[in-house]
Amino acid sequence: MMSLSYQSNTEGNEDKLTYPWRKLGVAFAVMIFIALLAAGVGAVNIHPLIILKILMSKLPFVHIDPNWQHTYETILLQIRIPRVSLSCLVGGTLAISGATYQGLFRNPLADPYLIGAAPGAGLGATIVLATSVPTFFQGINILPLAAFVGAIGAVSIAYFTARNSDGLPLATLILAGVAIASLTTALSAFILIRSDPDVRPVLSWLMGGFIHAQWKHSIMILPYLIPTVIVMLVHGRLLNVMQLGEDHARQLGVSVENIKLLLIISATLSTAAVVAFSGLIGFVGLIVPHSVRLVWGVDYRFILPMSAISGAAFVTLADLVARTIINPIELPVGIVTAFCGAPFFVYLLRYRRYVAM
Repeated sequence: MMSLSYQSNTEGNEDKLTYPWRKLGVAFAVMIFIALLAAGVGAVNIHPLIILKILMSKLPFVHIDPNWQHTYETILLQIRIPRVSLSCLVGGTLAISGATYQGLFRNPLADPYLIGAAPGAGLGATIVLATSVPTFFQGINILPLAAFVGAIGAVSIAYFTARNSDGLPLATLILAGVAIASLTTALSAFILIRSDPDVRPVLSWLMGGFIHAQWKHSIMILPYLIPTVIVMLVHGRLLNVMQLGEDHARQLGVSVENIKLLLIISATLSTAAVVAFSGLIGFVGLIVPHSVRLVWGVDYRFILPMSAISGAAFVTLADLVARTIINPIELPVGIVTAFCGAPFFVYLLRYRRYVAM
């Protein structure tokens, strides 16, 4: 009887360990399906099997008879797949950064733009687009760099404003972020009022999109994403501990201040890197991690990777809708995510209020 009981418990533990990875595998398969769908749908529709054949034909030691139109390769490899690649990177990064912020602040309403990253990036982009600052310098596009510097600068000011001798109070950091966001938004508005009346390029960037996506954009942000995403993933267990409160976490031996600094830097740096090339795409870091939490539970060891996969799928699907729903006009992706995120945000606020009552 004891051996049977032990065997049953062992099998149960193995199921608990393997079940999350099975679900992650299913989510990853769904993301790949959405990516293939996005790559195949457009003004010229390409069958998924042809997409797979074209991709496989580019692998070493693989020979496939090219029985497809030559233009398909150009459309896929030069336009659509770079766009899908960038949208996956942006969506996954915003979602995992949002999950990290929500765990760090112990607040499901937190997102990557909470402490001024978005308004700072918007100010940097506005300076380039609406002033005499050249967009290109010696062949280098200054816009992503300006957005990146603006995001990092705004968060840095908020961080050093909130930090004191006792550490980094998260509530104070949020208030500092709100103040810096208000200042940078006001400066952006002032620049627009003083500039040329045609503000469509600025508005288009502020709503986000991937119309100019190229392979080099995905390659340029990878050096920022790889280390920062790894840092966030490996700290899932410590985020679980921090849900008990900072005092309890310290009693358990967690270096709370160092963890807060490391995770804030990682989430902000990765967010700034993707925002620099995509513009501001709102609500992804809010609704995706919270949706995953509602279905998944509260274990950040699995919330973080699931959020990254789900965020990549969500933004890729939103981009597909944005460029096809009113063809030939292309909507900014931020409009599509706002249509999805705003109702969810209202529902979340009402749901939390009723739960509190």
